[in-house]
Amino acid sequence: MPAAWACLVCIFLCVPVLAQSPGDEAAVRAIVQNYMDARDRQDAHSLEALFTADADQLVSSGEWRKGRAEVVKGTLASSQSTGGKRTITVTSVRFPAPGVAVADGHYDLTGLAGGQNRNMWTTLILSRAADGWRIAAIRNMLPAAPAPAK
Repeated sequence: MPAAWACLVCIFLCVPVLAQSPGDEAAVRAIVQNYMDARDRQDAHSLEALFTADADQLVSSGEWRKGRAEVVKGTLASSQSTGGKRTITVTSVRFPAPGVAVADGHYDLTGLAGGQNRNMWTTLILSRAADGWRIAAIRNMLPAAPAPAK
């Protein structure tokens, strides 16, 4: 019987951590902005703090970065090699489960090497732990032409 009580206590203690609060959308949007700011500053330490240990990122070139260290390394290398300014404009945040957020937005890169601009779409999956929201996954996508009508 004591083990059952311990399980119930654990469940009840975890529920408030996972319950969605009114400030969660603002917190998720702030994490996305913090990601962009840390990237602009080339601040590896700040970037690391924004990701879960098992984070991954699939970029538009098809490269799949797995684990926080690879995500941070690839993010910094990409910014250094292409230059330019990156912005994410979050267009929606939803919470498909307690402690899980999906943030979608326009991902624009301007002033890249060679004078090019890129307009993409990004989706960030975030999870919440006791110490706050962290990015668990990023998916960057180039828009494709619509399929021809049948």
